[in-house]
Amino acid sequence: MRALLIAVLFFHASVALAQTEPSSPAETAATSQLLEAVVVSGVQPGPGLWRVSKGDKVMWVLGVLSPLPKRMKWAPREVEQIIASSQAFLMGPSAKLKKNIGFFRGLTLLPAALGSRKNPYDKKLVEVVPADLYARWLPLKAKYIGRSSGIEKQRPLFASAKLYEKAIKKNKLTFDSQTETVIKKALKKAKIPLIEPTIEIDLPDPRQAIRDFANSSLDDIDCFAKTLERLETDLQAMRERANAWATGDIEALRALPFTDQNQICADAVLNAGFVKDRGLGDMRARLGEAWLQAAETALATHKSTFAMLPMAQILKPDGYIETLRARGYDVEEP
Repeated sequence: MRALLIAVLFFHASVALAQTEPSSPAETAATSQLLEAVVVSGVQPGPGLWRVSKGDKVMWVLGVLSPLPKRMKWAPREVEQIIASSQAFLMGPSAKLKKNIGFFRGLTLLPAALGSRKNPYDKKLVEVVPADLYARWLPLKAKYIGRSSGIEKQRPLFASAKLYEKAIKKNKLTFDSQTETVIKKALKKAKIPLIEPTIEIDLPDPRQAIRDFANSSLDDIDCFAKTLERLETDLQAMRERANAWATGDIEALRALPFTDQNQICADAVLNAGFVKDRGLGDMRARLGEAWLQAAETALATHKSTFAMLPMAQILKPDGYIETLRARGYDVEEP
């Protein structure tokens, strides 16, 4: 229930932190339009691992990606062997409520939390987004969602997220994390401890926070526009990106164009007045520093640590891996 509440209040915040990917040359985008990629299937090796080290201490990092080919089966023999010989698993950063609200109190908050997805004053999408954007929304909605009227009452942030989710499913891709399932199985077998870098969110009155969110206007039109743009122009590259991860082609991942809506969607929430008033506008930076501190502690403590990060975070020029390199750690790419 706490996870649901945080997701409703701070939608996309940690996702954007994780998934922002580097842009790439325009000619790559033009080339990618020449032939529609066939999504790979069957057993695939996935990418190699990044090696971060100092002295005789090492941290192996797997770059994960979403979405991935729906019919792919990942065969991570190297990953399973490294997990078996490691002393800790470093998870991605997360946020939790400082005060446990309890299960039954959480149930009483659920209707209000779900209701906060709607536009304030019962306005519909056609009333809150520019006419040209709404005209682009309609064919995409018809193609991927259908005649649903309920979604027309949702904020642009949530309506575009639902559209994106439906589009992924119809393009032989999936958000279901086969990667996570395989890793969990390997961790259970190896019985190694988990390191969970976490920041605490202080919401003394969650019900009031939800009310403030429900009554607040969000600057989420750009989020809506970027999501539409991604579905109009990036599905081809999305398939190619999924294929590149499955086959372990890191150079292709670096080169593929990427139109990222997640950070923009996160900013729509993180820049909202009700978030800043609660001192939460710096969540992205706090999450990043929590992970980096945990990584440095693990590297100082354990001979071998295994970690997972979104591939975007690994490839970013100012991402976590490059930050560790700048702090004096040796980094070897696969």
